[in-house]
Amino acid sequence: MTFEKGGLWRNWVGNQSCISRYKAMPTEEAQLCEMVAEADRLDLPVRVAGSGHSFTPVVGTSGLRLSLQEMKGVLKVEGEHVTVAAGTRIGDVGRALKDLGLSLSNQGDIDTQAIAGAFTTGTHGTGLTLGCLASQIVGLRLVQPDGSVLDVDGSDPDLLLAARVSLGTLGVISAITLKTVPAYNLHEHVWRDDFETCMERHDELAANHRHFGFFWCPVPESRHLYCLADTSDAPRSTTRKTSDVCEMKVMDITEGEPMEAPFEKIAYSSEVYPIEYVPNFVELEYAVPLRHGKEAVRAVRELMLTNHTNCIYPIEYRFTAGDDAWMSPFHRQDSITLSVSGGPGIDYWDFLRDVDAILRRYDSRPHWGKMHFLDEADVTHLYPHANDFRALRRRLDPAGRFLNDHVRMLLG
Repeated sequence: MTFEKGGLWRNWVGNQSCISRYKAMPTEEAQLCEMVAEADRLDLPVRVAGSGHSFTPVVGTSGLRLSLQEMKGVLKVEGEHVTVAAGTRIGDVGRALKDLGLSLSNQGDIDTQAIAGAFTTGTHGTGLTLGCLASQIVGLRLVQPDGSVLDVDGSDPDLLLAARVSLGTLGVISAITLKTVPAYNLHEHVWRDDFETCMERHDELAANHRHFGFFWCPVPESRHLYCLADTSDAPRSTTRKTSDVCEMKVMDITEGEPMEAPFEKIAYSSEVYPIEYVPNFVELEYAVPLRHGKEAVRAVRELMLTNHTNCIYPIEYRFTAGDDAWMSPFHRQDSITLSVSGGPGIDYWDFLRDVDAILRRYDSRPHWGKMHFLDEADVTHLYPHANDFRALRRRLDPAGRFLNDHVRMLLG
C-alpha cells in the first residue's frame, strides 16, 4: 500500500499544526484496517484528524495522519441503538435521526465536528441531568495496531468505560453505536439579564429547565464575538452597569408547533442546539464541581474586570451531569463548565494561566479538546482511573502506535 505525501495540517482556528510524513483517507473499515496495519509495519505513529475542532495538540503527528471524512453515515439501526461511521458530522447524525424518528439525548452548540473526535474528547451540551455526549456511547469498533478490529460492545464494562473518552489512544475508531431517544422538539428562550440576577436565579433555572446556560459579556462588543443573538432589545432586568450582562438561554421539550421569533424558537432537537461560531478565538474550558460553580465564575469574572480588561470574549457557562467514563471530565462529578477565550492579536497566555490557577482550586478537569495546562501528575490526581486507563492502553497498544507527544504525556 502506498500512502499519499502528508504535508502541512492545521486545525480550524489555526493555533495547532503539524507536518506529517503521510496522509490517507479510507472509505471503508476494511481499507482503514489495511492502512493501520501498514503503518505498524513501517513503524509509523498514527493519529486521526477529525474536523480539526480541538484547540489542543491531540491530532499532530509526524507519521500517518488519517482523515475519516469519507467514512460517514448511518450503518445500522436496532431499535434505539444506532451505529454511525466515525467520520460522520454531528449535524448529519441529527438529520439522519430525525428521519428515523429519533434524537440524540443532548448536543453541544457546534454540530460540524466529526462524531468520533467530538464524543471521545469529552464534548458536552448543557443540562443538569444530562451527561456529556460520550455517555450516549454503547459500543465502538476500534482498529488495533495489527489491523484487527476490537468490538467494544459492553460485554467488558471497563473497556467501554475506558473507550468512551479516550482521545484516540486505544485504536482508530471506525464506528460508534449510540443509545438514542424518541424524537423530540425543543422550545428555546433567549434573553438578557444582569450578572447578579443570573446568580440569584442560577439554581432555579438549572433545576426547572432541561437545558440552561449563559454567556457573561463584560462589554457590549462581547455579544458579537461568538455571533451570539443580539439580545439588546430582549426583556432584561434593570442594572446600573449596562455592559455587565449575561445572555441567558433555556430549552425545554415541547409539543408546540414549530415557530421562530427574535428570541424564541420551536424545532426538532438538533435544529435548536447549534449556534454559529467564527473561528477567531482560542478556548480554555474546565469542568468545575457543581457546588463551586458560582464561586468559580465570580472569581474569573473579577479577574477579567481587574487584571485582564483586554480579554473581552464572553465566559460560557453550562451544566453537565456526572458519568462513569474513566477519563471523562465529568467522572462521577456533576459539574458546571466554564470557558474563556483569547482573541487574535492578543497575548492571551497570561490570562489563560491565571484562569487555570483559579479553576485548579476546585480540582476542575479540562475538556480534552480545549486549552489546558495539565501534566501527567495532574491527570493522576484528578482522575481516579488514570493509571487503570494507562495500563489498558499499554496492553492494547504496547508500541504506542496511537500516541503523539501530547497524549503520551497525559495518558501514555
